[in-house]
Amino acid sequence: MSSPLNEENPVNDRPSVLFVCVHNAGRSQMAAGWLRHLAGDGVEVRSAGSVPGDQVNPSAVAAMAEVGIDISDQRPKVLTTDAVEASDVVITMGCGDACPVFPGKRYLDWPLEDPAGKGVESVRPIRDQIETRIRGLITELQVPVAP
Repeated sequence: MSSPLNEENPVNDRPSVLFVCVHNAGRSQMAAGWLRHLAGDGVEVRSAGSVPGDQVNPSAVAAMAEVGIDISDQRPKVLTTDAVEASDVVITMGCGDACPVFPGKRYLDWPLEDPAGKGVESVRPIRDQIETRIRGLITELQVPVAP
């Protein structure tokens, strides 16, 4: 049975989600980490940025580690047209990033504070807001939460 967001491609019944923020170092990496953690193999997860940073924000890594999610092995990646075209849902993270627009794609903007330059204490509330949004997205995609 195919997902409601991927009816055009019955071979791949997993929805695919792309998270985009400018540096692909904080919000988008935390969102990708949450989605991988909560949906397991039920969703194909991508993240990218228009001007990728050199590394994932250490405070984001630390905040995610506090909840048992390791994103320390992730690296910022450049946003490509191919990544957008291959995704069912494209989520920008309140950073005003522009993505190529393709028919049939769903675009969302999640207005989230930028964790750049902030300590773990300031990143925790952003992490928690992302978790809440990811849980809602999983419900909307009709993907079971991984055990």
